[in-house]
Amino acid sequence: MSETPSKEDELAGTEQPFVQHLMELRNRLLYSVGGVLVALALLAFWPGPDGLMDFIAHPIKMHMPPDAKLIAVGVFSPFIVPLKVLGMAAVLLALPWIMYQLWAFVAPGLYMHEKKFALPLIFFGSLLAYGGIAFVQLFVLDRMFGFIQHFTPSSVAATPDIASYVEAILSLYLAFGLAFQVPIVVILLVRLGIVDIAKLKSFRGYFIVLSFVIAAVVTPPDVLSQISLAVPMCILYEIGILGATWFSRNQPKKEEEEADPDAAA
Repeated sequence: MSETPSKEDELAGTEQPFVQHLMELRNRLLYSVGGVLVALALLAFWPGPDGLMDFIAHPIKMHMPPDAKLIAVGVFSPFIVPLKVLGMAAVLLALPWIMYQLWAFVAPGLYMHEKKFALPLIFFGSLLAYGGIAFVQLFVLDRMFGFIQHFTPSSVAATPDIASYVEAILSLYLAFGLAFQVPIVVILLVRLGIVDIAKLKSFRGYFIVLSFVIAAVVTPPDVLSQISLAVPMCILYEIGILGATWFSRNQPKKEEEEADPDAAA
């Protein structure tokens, strides 16, 4: 009867020299950069910098006069800003590929059950990031600019600078993309044994306050955008608790089956 190797022995003999780790890290970085360059080429072909600029400028132009346009104050802004938008869009398009390269780099040091756990988190983390950005573009910006335009005096022409507008939009994309990772963070904290479900539930009230504080810091000073970030964070926190509860109920059984296949049979 063959002896089933323990989890402590699963990674035995897989250690690699430090130089080899650096080479592997270099390769993964090159693969990531290559993915971004491919995405950059695709987006440059279609929809192109002009199409991307029109897309992200659509929410604010809906609240401007029909013939009004964003202005470029800086000398190089008409050239640099569209390239900046193109680069950010390429990184977002290549995000799953970049996350996969990160997973491929750390995977050799993970146990089998940890590898099975990491892949879904990477997949859902990318989806949540896209969801946060889509939420900004499709819901937050239109209502935020409508709210701001409501308080703009009639004697003031709202013609924002293209550079400051893009900087504000990209900061909102980043803030919401990171904030929508709350379920992933909650599940990881429970999975790593840092906190348990009971502590997460008892921390619920503090997290609500914390989410509004974070929203007040990272969003523009209008109430609508702050609420638009804080409320989804609270909802995602509850989703994270549900996900962590599900994982904590099912993962131990799976780990026992992997460690002792005869017992599972």
